[in-house]
Amino acid sequence: MSEATQDQYSLQSSESPQINPLELPYKPRDPQHYRPKIGLIACGGITISHLNAYTQAGYNVVALCDLIEERAKERQAKYYPDAFVTTDYRRVLEREDIEVVDIATHPHDRFPLIEDSLKAGKHVLSQKPFVLDLEVGEHLVALAKAQNRKLAVNQNGRWAPHFSYIRETLKAGLIGDLVSLHFGCHWDHSWVKGTQFEKIRDLILYDFAIHWFDIISHLLGDRTPTKVYATRNLALGQEIVPPLLAQAMIEFPGGQASLVFDAAVKRGNLDRTYIAGTEGSIVSTGPDLGSQVMTITTASGQFTPHLEGHWFPTGFHGTMGELLRSIEEDREPINSAEENLKSLALCFAAIASATDGEPKVPGLVRKLPSGSAPGVL
Repeated sequence: MSEATQDQYSLQSSESPQINPLELPYKPRDPQHYRPKIGLIACGGITISHLNAYTQAGYNVVALCDLIEERAKERQAKYYPDAFVTTDYRRVLEREDIEVVDIATHPHDRFPLIEDSLKAGKHVLSQKPFVLDLEVGEHLVALAKAQNRKLAVNQNGRWAPHFSYIRETLKAGLIGDLVSLHFGCHWDHSWVKGTQFEKIRDLILYDFAIHWFDIISHLLGDRTPTKVYATRNLALGQEIVPPLLAQAMIEFPGGQASLVFDAAVKRGNLDRTYIAGTEGSIVSTGPDLGSQVMTITTASGQFTPHLEGHWFPTGFHGTMGELLRSIEEDREPINSAEENLKSLALCFAAIASATDGEPKVPGLVRKLPSGSAPGVL
């Protein structure tokens, strides 16, 4: 499908029943002409997915920064042989030819890097979770606006093929107004044993489920969740420290959402999403997040689109592509930091609820509850 046709489909509404559910523009989109020089700050394991996506998309990464120089050199050798390597992020920011920086450090290290980048006049893509404190996030959003820079968050799950298709289906009005969202993830997360991730008490609700809290918040649009109740628990026989069982129930005006995470499943993994609207429904299911079969049911019948791509690295192409398009088109990216604060408010409230056993109102819990992650007191 051509770019023009994609734009036509993406701008249709529920008043346009001629939309073909099999031809929605769910794939990552690149800017038409804008190809800025990009600097990557931090070269940890996750940036392999960043750089895989960027090389495939033809993005121009010219600087690689990491406190461990050898790690940056490894990325340079594999992906961008001509890129400048440094251990000092300020050397990236002082380069006037670099317009965009991708900051992929851990959250507790990220605030001064984002702040300095914005003050240096750079557009920023921040790794998720964006911040540990909503007030800090609000400060960075305000700074970006004052500097007339774009600040986006790498919530790459939004461009996982099935989640992206769900977004476009709702955007096109094919199943009417959203009534319910239900997600069930059943897999084995014990791969974190012996890594830094094992030190995260709320490994599931915070580090993992932030993608689902973000998807829910994003799909709700202007409808704000009014209450969330969550729990966490140790799974029988689990082999790592953080609880691997977690769930959350979310209320919003005229609807509800649920999340169920079973992260100690040794065999028979399953990932399932069910979305209901006033005029139809969407089901997406598969053995994992990368292999999904989707069925869309509308008044016109059932449709099964063929999904191409995988969350890794397709999602990382989507986040950077959307930031670059937003710069080219001079608009806010749909993965803007300002919008992402709503996702964090929902996540923080859920963790607070799981901590004290009481329902919480998203937005009233201003910080990630203490002890949830390393460095959070």
